[in-house]
Amino acid sequence: MKLFYGWVIVAVGALMTCVGAGAMFSLAVFQRPMSADTGWSHAGISSAMTLDFLFMGVAGFAWGTASDRFGARPVALAGSALLGLGLALASRADTLLEFQLTYGIIVGIAGGAFFAPMIASVTTWFERNRSLAVSLVSAGIGVAPMTVSPFATWLIGAFGWRDAMLTVGIAAWVLLLPAALLIRPAPLASSDATSAMQTEIGTTSFTAAQAFRTPQFIVLALTFFFCCAAHSGPIFHMVSYAMICGISALAAVSIYSVEGLAGLGGRLLLGVMADRIGVKPVLVAGLLVQALAISAYLYVTRLEQFYLLSIVFGTAYGGVMPLYAVLAREYFGPRIMGTVFGAVTMASSIGMAFGPVAGGWIFDNFNDYRWLYIGSFAVALGAVAVSLAFPPLPSRSREQLQPS
Repeated sequence: MKLFYGWVIVAVGALMTCVGAGAMFSLAVFQRPMSADTGWSHAGISSAMTLDFLFMGVAGFAWGTASDRFGARPVALAGSALLGLGLALASRADTLLEFQLTYGIIVGIAGGAFFAPMIASVTTWFERNRSLAVSLVSAGIGVAPMTVSPFATWLIGAFGWRDAMLTVGIAAWVLLLPAALLIRPAPLASSDATSAMQTEIGTTSFTAAQAFRTPQFIVLALTFFFCCAAHSGPIFHMVSYAMICGISALAAVSIYSVEGLAGLGGRLLLGVMADRIGVKPVLVAGLLVQALAISAYLYVTRLEQFYLLSIVFGTAYGGVMPLYAVLAREYFGPRIMGTVFGAVTMASSIGMAFGPVAGGWIFDNFNDYRWLYIGSFAVALGAVAVSLAFPPLPSRSREQLQPS
């Protein structure tokens, strides 16, 4: 049997989200050795991640629009080149400001080239099993803590943080540039086929400007914003928090890896559930579990407790992430998917930007992360409340919603 090429696109997308997200989030394991070596504050180093998210969000909108117009391949090639360049330059930074600008801006711009464009590309390849396909691409983010972060930790121990960061950048070039050449448009992605598809499923044809003013877009963007604002701080400061509780550095990174593995499973589990029982109820339930898990971190101190809670937390926040793309595709169709999802991702990135710097500021001033988890819990409850306002999805036949 001939392999359906859409699954190749899924594999490429998963690799790109893994390496892209892994390179960015590996700053969590660089933070302490960098601070010890340079004397830079935790808040100062964490602010580079805040810049990452801000620039990734704006760039993701631009990259998504570019992918609608030119295709995902040139976007992925440009992002891959910039990712390696940003990490290489950041590894040679002599001042905190230089590090913040190189890591925070160049790596952030590069990171926006993978998620929204690849998700948009995959949604044009799949009508059935779309939630599962999108979840598999997003699963790359869940794999990142199990691959890039441990790799970076080993490199730091063996060669120091500067050579470790440079090596991660070179690895990004080696893996992503050839993979980007495998990307191709879906056979049904022509304007005629897209129009026919939209007519068939009853999806209203929006322009991007019209889409941005709809209740669907506003609720989608706000929910994604609050969701990411809630979990970004706990994710980024997980390793530092565990070490404060007396857990060794290697064990703390393993908690991060378990959380990533749970996120991978959550993406697959919630993706399959969304295909079968609907996206909205699965999303609302996942957001509620995320909120409860964040609050539970106030009460954990032992390694086994961290492992157990990381499974719940990772499953919840990892599982809901790809569902936003499915909702965007269902509401607005494939023609402007890159632009719309890029804009939604920009809102989520702004939310993600708050957590790292807030956690760093809290730790620098209180030598404790307790207020980070209290604040994140409140924001997570806000995400649940906003998600309940999602308008109904466009009318579709039951058969079309069923996976093949």
